Amino acid sequence: MPAAVPGYSSELVFFGLGLLLVLTVLAGSLSSRFGLPALIGFMLLGMLAGSEGLGGISFENVGLAQGIGVLSLVFILFSGGMDTIWRQVRRSAAPALMLATAGVMISAAVVAVAAMWLLGFTPLQGFLLGSVIASTDAAAVFAALRSRGMPLREELKGLIELESGSNDPMAIFLVGAALLLITAPQTSPLALIPAFGLQMVVGALVGYAIGTGFPALLRRARLRVGGLALVVSIAAALLAYGLAGLLQGNGFLAAYMAGIVAGAREFPSRRTISMFQDGLAWLAQVMMFLTLGLLVFPSELVEVLGPGLAVTAVLMFVARPLSVFLCLAPFRSYGWRAKLFVSWAGLRGAVPIVLATFPVVAGVAGAQDIFNIVFFVVLLSSVIQGPTLGWLARRLELDTPRHKAPAGR
Repeated sequence: MPAAVPGYSSELVFFGLGLLLVLTVLAGSLSSRFGLPALIGFMLLGMLAGSEGLGGISFENVGLAQGIGVLSLVFILFSGGMDTIWRQVRRSAAPALMLATAGVMISAAVVAVAAMWLLGFTPLQGFLLGSVIASTDAAAVFAALRSRGMPLREELKGLIELESGSNDPMAIFLVGAALLLITAPQTSPLALIPAFGLQMVVGALVGYAIGTGFPALLRRARLRVGGLALVVSIAAALLAYGLAGLLQGNGFLAAYMAGIVAGAREFPSRRTISMFQDGLAWLAQVMMFLTLGLLVFPSELVEVLGPGLAVTAVLMFVARPLSVFLCLAPFRSYGWRAKLFVSWAGLRGAVPIVLATFPVVAGVAGAQDIFNIVFFVVLLSSVIQGPTLGWLARRLELDTPRHKAPAGR
């Protein structure tokens, strides 16, 4: 039988992949028992299996890691959208949209200034770092808020989930803008504004169309083989992302929107498809975090210890709270306690790490340092913020029913 990888038989490769998946799940479960997000276990096992760990697996293909990350995020966002109960979260749509747009820009700007002041970055390098790390992570937020024992009011849960699922497009646009300004300095920043509007509008329209057509197709097709409905659900996620991209729209927004629209409709095998997509999203998380862990050299993280701590502190205690308090100021239903919790719930995860691969692939100067700083920030943010969310919700009395005193009063 031909070798799947030079020097290794296909059987050995498949066995190794299966073993890595099992060990990754066990590592995620173990980290969860200690109150840490599962993604920590996933990434740490990847680092342990990497070239500087016990596994000795040499993996330096940043482009492949980026592709795996993008594909995984498509299914994570689509599944997260399907699990979102729109009638419960629609009241949070306006503040979530504010956080997903203006909030991301404010966070990026604050981190950019801090990087220039504390780390000696150029303005464009600071803008790039701030853009990469500005968005919260849907996978991390969905996993944390939907875990057992997370006491939180539905309106706050909906706000945080909607923000995390919809703020990736703004971060992706800012990263693309930063890379364009670095590689083509003659570009006018004002010329990027119409492109952003086109991405958002096209992404939303494509997502709505796919989210409407997917259930309609299942109702009309009456598939005799039940498993084919699962194949159609995979196709829906891929079509939403791919078609939006072909039409110059934002594929991540399209995938998330398609999931929300489809999840709000009734169609055959709906429960089965939802469970299947949830399993697929978990597989995507495992593969994504494991791959990103393999990509990291732990010795390089030690070199960015100081910058990583500085950026983490600025992000957690300045940039995120400032963006939340400013963006939610017009919405009087959110008191100071709710704003404080939303600030702390800005978990970072795979999205910033995946975005950090773009400068590396583009060959931007200092891109590897940015990647290592972002990876460090994500690890530290997950270790500190993830385990304390439930405790903070109880301390701020945000786990009480809505009919009691509003948060912050």
